[in-house]
Amino acid sequence: MNILLVAINAKYIHSNLAVYSLRRYAEPYQEHISICEYTINQYVDDILMDIYRKKPELIAFSCYIWNIDMVERLIVELKKVLPHVPIWVGGPEVSYETTACMTQQPLIDGIVVGEGEQTFLELMAYYVDGSKSLQEIDGIVYRDQQGIHHTKPRKPMDLSEIPFPYDNMDEFANKIVYYETSRGCPFSCSYCLSSIEKGIRLRRLDLVKKELQIFLDAKVPQVKFIDRTFNCNHEHAMTIWKYLIEHDNGITNFHFEISADLLNEEELQLLNSMRIGLVQLEIGVQSTNADTIHAIHRTMNLDKLSYAVHRVQEGENIHQHLDLIAGLPYEGYDSFRISFNQVYAWRPNQLQLGFLKVLKGSRMHEEHLAHGMQYKSYAPYEVLTTKWLNFDEVLALKKVENMVEIYYNSGQFVHTLNFLMHFYASPFDFYQSLGEYYEAQGDLGVHHNRIARYHILLQFVTSEKPEITEPLKELLIYDLYLRENLKSRPDFGKNLEGYKEKYHGFYEEMEKYNKQGKENLLSAYNNYQARQMARMTHIEYFTYDLEALEKTGKIKSVQWHILFSYKKRHPLTLEAETYRLFEDEAD
Repeated sequence: MNILLVAINAKYIHSNLAVYSLRRYAEPYQEHISICEYTINQYVDDILMDIYRKKPELIAFSCYIWNIDMVERLIVELKKVLPHVPIWVGGPEVSYETTACMTQQPLIDGIVVGEGEQTFLELMAYYVDGSKSLQEIDGIVYRDQQGIHHTKPRKPMDLSEIPFPYDNMDEFANKIVYYETSRGCPFSCSYCLSSIEKGIRLRRLDLVKKELQIFLDAKVPQVKFIDRTFNCNHEHAMTIWKYLIEHDNGITNFHFEISADLLNEEELQLLNSMRIGLVQLEIGVQSTNADTIHAIHRTMNLDKLSYAVHRVQEGENIHQHLDLIAGLPYEGYDSFRISFNQVYAWRPNQLQLGFLKVLKGSRMHEEHLAHGMQYKSYAPYEVLTTKWLNFDEVLALKKVENMVEIYYNSGQFVHTLNFLMHFYASPFDFYQSLGEYYEAQGDLGVHHNRIARYHILLQFVTSEKPEITEPLKELLIYDLYLRENLKSRPDFGKNLEGYKEKYHGFYEEMEKYNKQGKENLLSAYNNYQARQMARMTHIEYFTYDLEALEKTGKIKSVQWHILFSYKKRHPLTLEAETYRLFEDEAD
């Protein structure tokens, strides 16, 4: 029998752990099961044709908020060309309100509800061997000529009974690999589906270690743990983190979603000791409003969270990604501004400004009317209004989100933004004003290239604060060259023609040192001639003290020549290494 497990991912670099886990658990039937992974960026027609050409005899879709619309469209068309092929669905987007799902989607033959491994195995026995009957399989909803039927809920599985999902790590050379060591969550946040299952189930650590070694041996670029609160069990987290330190391959990065306020001193010290880039942490703050935190039934100590974020930051070795959610109860526009400014002040590597999604099955879904919430009727069910936030304010926050994504989260304007924060009432006010400028200029939603973003920022600040235009230009140039040795120089950069001879002399001297085997600033380029080194690196002339601009906003004149070396980059920020040249010379 030809059975297709179909995953439609949000991006090409993503993979779908669920379909791999289902196939591996259904070991006796693996020869019948194929996995097909697509992305939401592909055309429905292309996916339809590809599935049809495979001549499946059963199709099972993995359903999430990002792909459900595409899945529903595909099911309609597939039933036209493969009318006798059963189509099953599973995943969080179809595991709640199952009767409504089956009624609204009459072409679906059945739903795997909740945890799917054992259920899918028994479905395979039904379809391939003809053993069992559908009513004997726990955890499904199915239809027949008599109507829609619900079987008993599936009991939670022992996670250690689920085999390692991946056969060949070579398939994931250019993709993020997903992995789990726990299911469930000890907390009860009302917006989250993970809170529905009370308690937490852990995978045996001896199995986890063996599986981590598979990733390490394969040198996969990134492994993303999908554990909802990875560090809720201290011993479990410490054992895994210690193993990663002891067996670090110098390449693989491991991503964890944690509650930072749970980190104790032992964990903080361990995190500070890690290789730069070994792990990255995603930390859900969501709001700093105490009434909001209480209303969403979230357990969080803000002071401990802030302390932990700063302690991790001191190590300068871990990328921290912090999340905020707009549209939560008791969080109006002004309150969100406060939350944003507080979290921004912690200086995370990334600040994700998201909007509440009212998910089917969540407590928030049950309580949304009490909070005066209106949300989109289609996935991802994003909030439109609440008692505390009107739609005009939601749209204003969307502009802030857009600007934060472009300018802060890109990591391309780090030093420029540090300088600009000295001239605005708050970070939120800056991004709000910038978003309004984008809208006024017709630039919202336009996919500008990187240089255009620099030009727009320069134009915006010049229109508001012309007195800082000149130092701003130098910081923009600094940020640009930290990231990239530009082939085409922006028009706001200085003319460096007068320094060509000086710079050529520097490169000739470095070439001479390299030939003599002397250590120098460009020892990493010891196989190259002066002209080649000049093309592979960059020297820029600055007339303002960049450090003073960033730290205090004070404008101080200097004469600096800064070398940007691209063979040496910071492992976390990817910024080029820099050196000040000619310190002993007068210009």
